[in-house]
Amino acid sequence: MLKIIGASGQIKNVDSFIEQVNNYSKEKNIVTQALDADMVYGKKHIISAVEHAKRAITQKKNTTNSLGMEILLYASGERQLMLAIPKMGVKKGKSNVAFVFADGKISDNIIKDFLEKVSLNRDDKVLEGNINTLKKFGINSEAISTVSKNKYEDLILEKVAMVDIIK
Repeated sequence: MLKIIGASGQIKNVDSFIEQVNNYSKEKNIVTQALDADMVYGKKHIISAVEHAKRAITQKKNTTNSLGMEILLYASGERQLMLAIPKMGVKKGKSNVAFVFADGKISDNIIKDFLEKVSLNRDDKVLEGNINTLKKFGINSEAISTVSKNKYEDLILEKVAMVDIIK
């Protein structure tokens, strides 16, 4: 099962936040990945990253040792974690976070409980990308000008797919 949600709030310490996420995931036996939602251009962006990550693991072409980290890698459009983490990882301070819940039983109650544990509020609107998302992602104005606004998401999906080629 795959569930993608957005949330917002204050992250005081990134390391302890990630530890909370990992501990909860282990406790509930689910895969959970947190991403900087300001770098996400819609749910299709994340769905594509999950599909590519699962395929890489199935084909034994994965770069990382976990589904969560492989999702982060593909979502970032990068082939190296040292580039992917600063780009797509959660940030300290007031943050918008995209959560990917995969491989496990994920109910609305689990999500509600999870958000309470990490002290964030659900806000799926943070998953909606815009032209600024594209620019922050590293897509230049020239590339953006080559497509109509309803195709902006395709520019991100192309970056996700390119990870297979540059691996």
